[in-house]
Amino acid sequence: FGESGGRKKASEVIGVPVDGPAILFFGYIIKYKGCDILLRAMPELLKKSPDLLLIVAGEFYGDESEYRKLIDDLKIPAKNLVLATDYIANDKVATYFSAANVVVLPYRTATQSGIVQIAYNFDVPVIATDVGGLSEVVIDGKSGLITKEATPELVAQDIERFFTEHLEEKMREGVREEKKKYSWDTCVEGVEQI
Repeated sequence: FGESGGRKKASEVIGVPVDGPAILFFGYIIKYKGCDILLRAMPELLKKSPDLLLIVAGEFYGDESEYRKLIDDLKIPAKNLVLATDYIANDKVATYFSAANVVVLPYRTATQSGIVQIAYNFDVPVIATDVGGLSEVVIDGKSGLITKEATPELVAQDIERFFTEHLEEKMREGVREEKKKYSWDTCVEGVEQI
């Protein structure tokens, strides 16, 4: 998906402020991925961080009207939400990841997620729920945070912690270290050892 063009440029392309906190939900909007959990976390988050921006980038894979109604019912202001819910072309992926401070994966279930590897490509930390093998690639406290359960309260708690404890730079460094495990050089070394 290329390289990051930087947060300033990405924010300008999307049309959002560059200086406020931004979280990204990326991928299909489908029940098991928990976008609704993240939306339900927003009102609590906005009480403490009224300029927080949630970017939802991915196609609806189900009833779009349920999510739109939830957004209305929760009264999430338009200024705090970007819905990029059309197909995201490969050449646009970098823009969304570059605009975010952190990627949030509030999954109800999972085995793995390619989204973590995409986030790592752009040195973006990940907050993910403790399902499937996500805690094997998102190293809690190093390259992101692992949320114990997929609830709006716990997801909100970890997002708030990420920003109030100023974990971004530390975790970006952790991502840079962690992603070395997934490099071609490491893959070649493994094959040679076999």
